[in-house]
Amino acid sequence: MSLLINSRRRLLIRYASIGAGSLLCAVSINTFLVPHHLLSGGLAGIAMIAHYLFNWPIGLLVALMNVPLFYLAYQQFDKEFFFCALYGMLVFTLGIDLTRWLSPLQVVDDILLATIYGGVLSGIGSGLVFRVDGSSGGTDIIAMLLKKYYAFNVSYVGLEINCVLMTIAAFLFGIKPAMYTLLSMYVGATITDKVIQGFNKKKTITIISDYNEAIADAILTEIGRGITFLNGEGAYTSNKRKVIFIVVKLTQIAKIKRIVNELDTNAFMIVQDATEVLGKGFSLPG
Repeated sequence: MSLLINSRRRLLIRYASIGAGSLLCAVSINTFLVPHHLLSGGLAGIAMIAHYLFNWPIGLLVALMNVPLFYLAYQQFDKEFFFCALYGMLVFTLGIDLTRWLSPLQVVDDILLATIYGGVLSGIGSGLVFRVDGSSGGTDIIAMLLKKYYAFNVSYVGLEINCVLMTIAAFLFGIKPAMYTLLSMYVGATITDKVIQGFNKKKTITIISDYNEAIADAILTEIGRGITFLNGEGAYTSNKRKVIFIVVKLTQIAKIKRIVNELDTNAFMIVQDATEVLGKGFSLPG
């Protein structure tokens, strides 16, 4: 019963994250990009070019271009991915057309600020989607199909498509908007990476000491963080000893350093970055 509840909870979290992320991407287009004739990446970028030239609705165009891609996705990929991607695409496309009233408001009149914050907002949105292994269709499906049949790198496919878009944009609207768009894409990609990895950085600490039991007890008592003992052996001395391994938050590092220094001034301690930590006491898998 508990497994069923956890499964449903993870599914709910996944769809909520995909929905929120897709909506943020849609809002970023109408709030920051469209008022300054900038582009987004992928199919949305193609739809935005058509919108600037013929005033066609962006969301509807993206949805229509996704139809053949989702037909292929239904045949080629598992149904869980298909329905998650379909949900993300529907939220994204509907969100674009339902929030198009934001464009005339021109919330930010400075094109550089619009470029940066458009990238930030879309980056957060994309990060929320990708963090739970979601998708909003479009070039994600194209990239995955090419990877499946031709072993193409997914990120390279997206980059090449966006480079073609930038070339077209520079030809149609001038080099300056295209350069601002590239900056927005770079900011968005950077933020997406940060969101996927998690802003709340953790650290892993490895401690080698002759007083490992005392240090472990002190950490457990004062900080309450779980500890793992690893079996180690000195290459030169062949002495066997336990090695302390622990994952902590940034705010706990100073306390652990103090504990180690008080108990063993000769202890060897390594502090390293942990990109993402999943499990009890930290973040839970999506």
